[in-house]
Amino acid sequence: MKKSAALYLSAREASAELAISPATLYAYVSRGLIRSEPSSDSRSHRYRAEDVRLLKQRRTPSPEPRGLRSFDADLPVMDSAIATITEDGPIYRGVNCIELAEKDTLEHAATLLWDVAGVDPFSQDNWPLISGERRAVADAARHAAPIDRTIAVLALAASADPRAFTRAAEGRAMVGGRILRLVVATMLNGSSSGEPLHLQIARAWAPDNKHAADLIRRALVLLADHELNASTFTVRCAASTGLNLYDAIIAGLVALKGPKHGGAGVLAAQLVKTLVNGDVAPIIRERVALGERFAGFGHGVYKHGDPRAHALLQALSRSGAPQKLTREIPERIAEATGEFVNIDYALAVLVHTLGLMPGNELVLFAMARTVGWIAHACEQLRHGGLIRPRARYIGPAPGRSPALMRP
Repeated sequence: MKKSAALYLSAREASAELAISPATLYAYVSRGLIRSEPSSDSRSHRYRAEDVRLLKQRRTPSPEPRGLRSFDADLPVMDSAIATITEDGPIYRGVNCIELAEKDTLEHAATLLWDVAGVDPFSQDNWPLISGERRAVADAARHAAPIDRTIAVLALAASADPRAFTRAAEGRAMVGGRILRLVVATMLNGSSSGEPLHLQIARAWAPDNKHAADLIRRALVLLADHELNASTFTVRCAASTGLNLYDAIIAGLVALKGPKHGGAGVLAAQLVKTLVNGDVAPIIRERVALGERFAGFGHGVYKHGDPRAHALLQALSRSGAPQKLTREIPERIAEATGEFVNIDYALAVLVHTLGLMPGNELVLFAMARTVGWIAHACEQLRHGGLIRPRARYIGPAPGRSPALMRP
């Protein structure tokens, strides 16, 4: 089966998935609920699998209270040409990121996600502009956490960049290049360089490990975007108010710090530290018996395992990482819990294998995801609409507040 097949269903498959007749399927298409396009033979049509499954979720009652569900089908759904998620891995503008990570760099992934052709955001003359105030803040925050330091620096960076508010698509891409270089340099406590970003990171973090550069390169590409997760939606909301790209990235960094999002990598690192030198089976058995969760396992989107995690763990295994980490632990936890490995665990194994400082899982995540945030902020700014969801009020009816009923 072709890789693109996972994105589409035939009329028969779509009808069976929804338990409807072909006539009803065509009605859904005419109402814009399911996207359809001619198949390669031009004699039939194919239907977007994600639209079919989203519609199926909307028609199926959930056992959880409305508004409390993870990945609730009633939450905002937005059109985007940037990326989508499939069981074969995220698709970056039609390109599977698993395949992209085999050979490409974060910079190339950025030009793809930003849809750039006419300019080079990473040219040798496109450098972050440095003001005295920004330099002073960076120096004062040298010992702060990398993400906190970067937030502080970005807060002053827009005022130093006279083209920060450009509305031209190519101009925004050039601003994006300057932001990405600034983010990486600030998180590394270094200076901006024209050297490929993964080489800069490897030299700063693991200069003596011959596999570090390639492993970091792969991880950066795999993490560049993941559709509308919490931080990306936060970025789009912020950008929809008309913010410049620098300020929009601050919104993403703040959201990423949460333990249910990017911070999950830190929790997965603690799990790796617990299991790496111990007897795996009894530790897992005890935690399962106590009802404890395993950070780095389970995913609200990938029900059969995160393809990004599999790709990175395979690369780690080829580079000599312990099989205990790359195969035994994921297999035993999946067997004991039914939950499969995700990218947070793979990142934790990467950091452990390279001997990096704890917490660098989140830093690497933030560097990579900056690319996706810039793509989504640019798309939102181009559309120009303000994101303003409505709340479903579930409080007391007017005149029935408990406070008004007290004697």
